[in-house]
Amino acid sequence: MEKSSLTALAREQLAAALRAPNGRSSSTVYGGHERRLRQTVIALAAGEMLREHDNPGEATVLVLSGRVRLATADAAWDGTDGDLINVPHARHTLEALADSVVLLTAVPLA
Repeated sequence: MEKSSLTALAREQLAAALRAPNGRSSSTVYGGHERRLRQTVIALAAGEMLREHDNPGEATVLVLSGRVRLATADAAWDGTDGDLINVPHARHTLEALADSVVLLTAVPLA
């Protein structure tokens, strides 16, 4: 069994994102190529965005800190500390409205 501090990892990833030229940093905390379930901590500096991309399966975004906006062509959902956003099965973006850290949980379709 492994245990991780998401609070500490969020702090580390946000510091890395604020130093990075692209304003982003991420770390997979569970899963990878050998598992279907994957959880990734993603940090974005204010104003940075994950450009439009597809959702290849089921996914949620848990806002660990900050404020984010997940948007499709038809709708947008804002989230802040503790909010859980279900990622729609549509092309979407994720924008940091403030320095932010999220936990992306994804399970690709088989």
